[in-house]
Amino acid sequence: MKRALLSVWNKDGIIELARALAEAGVEILSSGGTAKTLEKEGIPIIEVSTYTGHPEMMNGRVKTLHPRIHGGLLGRRGKDDAEMQQNNINPIDLLVVNLYPFEEMAKQALPLDELIEFIDIGGPAMIRAAAKNFRDVIVVIDPEDYPALISAIKSDTPIGYDQRLALARKVFTRMAAYDGAISNYLQSLDGGFPDTLSVQFGNRRELRYGENPHQKAAVYGESGIAGAVPVQGKAMSYNNYLDLDAAVSLLREFSETAAVIVKHNNPCGVAIGPDVCTAYLNARESDPVSAYGGIVAVNREVGEELAKEIASTFIEVLIAPSYTVGTLPILARKENMRVLKLPEVQARTEIRTIDGGALVQRNTSFREEWEVVTDRDPTAAEEAAMHLAMKVCKHTKSNAIIFADSTKAIGIGAGQMNRVDSARIAVSRSLAPLKGTAVASDAFLPFPDTLQVAAEAGATALIQPGGSIRDEEVIAEANRLNIAMVFTGVRYFRH
Repeated sequence: MKRALLSVWNKDGIIELARALAEAGVEILSSGGTAKTLEKEGIPIIEVSTYTGHPEMMNGRVKTLHPRIHGGLLGRRGKDDAEMQQNNINPIDLLVVNLYPFEEMAKQALPLDELIEFIDIGGPAMIRAAAKNFRDVIVVIDPEDYPALISAIKSDTPIGYDQRLALARKVFTRMAAYDGAISNYLQSLDGGFPDTLSVQFGNRRELRYGENPHQKAAVYGESGIAGAVPVQGKAMSYNNYLDLDAAVSLLREFSETAAVIVKHNNPCGVAIGPDVCTAYLNARESDPVSAYGGIVAVNREVGEELAKEIASTFIEVLIAPSYTVGTLPILARKENMRVLKLPEVQARTEIRTIDGGALVQRNTSFREEWEVVTDRDPTAAEEAAMHLAMKVCKHTKSNAIIFADSTKAIGIGAGQMNRVDSARIAVSRSLAPLKGTAVASDAFLPFPDTLQVAAEAGATALIQPGGSIRDEEVIAEANRLNIAMVFTGVRYFRH
């Protein structure tokens, strides 16, 4: 290796790498802030503008876009040597570049004229050129790759074909994500969906298998549930991630102390309480059979009392904001149970693949407009029960019918082809009296039959979106049964 070009936004580790290159007798080209950083450390460099014979222009917009740079990166050794020599182009053997942080700056709500300056031009052009010519040029874009490179330089170990190819792959992966982020941002300025949606997730971790043992699977993501890994216990499975996402999505509906238990993507226990242990016990008692082997999510710190309750049964995953000292050893008695910390909520666009493509939707801001449509208004207790029931209903597979009181879900009917059957299942699975409960439906009631099932079970209030052509018939039946009914105007189908 005779010549290297170093030009980075992220300066982490660049001094150590440059020093190793200089000590190995490698000529270093550099520009801008990188050149100043290296010169300050006494590392000899040649300014790119000196090397090319052209000054940086347009406030740094043009500095590396020059034949002596790109020819040195693209020139094929043993094939383009004569042409390179004829045009006074020296080969560049190593390129170390990372890009302007467009994605990070886009999160800061900068005016477009300011944000546009964080679209890198020279960097992408150089790393693409070097990656195309990876057989002859080593290209490094990630500071995490510096230590291995420094070790190879100090030991005078050649960088082999496979390693060069792996580094080139990183370049094109990064460029796809970078260009995709810019495209998606600019396309989103009008609030619509882009003509072509670019999606990339990093941090790949292979899973033992998918939903079933005969399916291969991996998880991608660096934040939120996708980036979560256990602080103790077994590695997460494909189904664990799906259920954990469902549990945390429901948990985030609550500002009160709450516990959520999910099994096969549906809640089977939900409760609020004066403390987190009470909330969990009440959630578990809603359906202890289904809770066995479930996912538990709580929104308060886990102490030893709750840890002992969790460890007394079989739970696949526990997630909480934090754990008190002495708690994790108690939970470790269940050595296979995954224990995670609740991550910060992440903005998300929902993407589901279908044959030949994908469905995309956004959760835009909306507001339920509650309207009492019956002769009788709900009592304060019934209204509180309605709120809890509807929170659970929003996160239960359709058709969904939820019976609840003001502190817990009591009967959950999920995923049926008609909501009458969902109501009957909710009644049959309830382990506590349903007298005085409120019922939530994720969509309108097309007939009075679901209302009648709820009333027969003891419910005294019902909340639903409304909007059926038979609303008046359903309202009349509610009045006959002395059921307080509220319309929200918002449907919550979940397929």
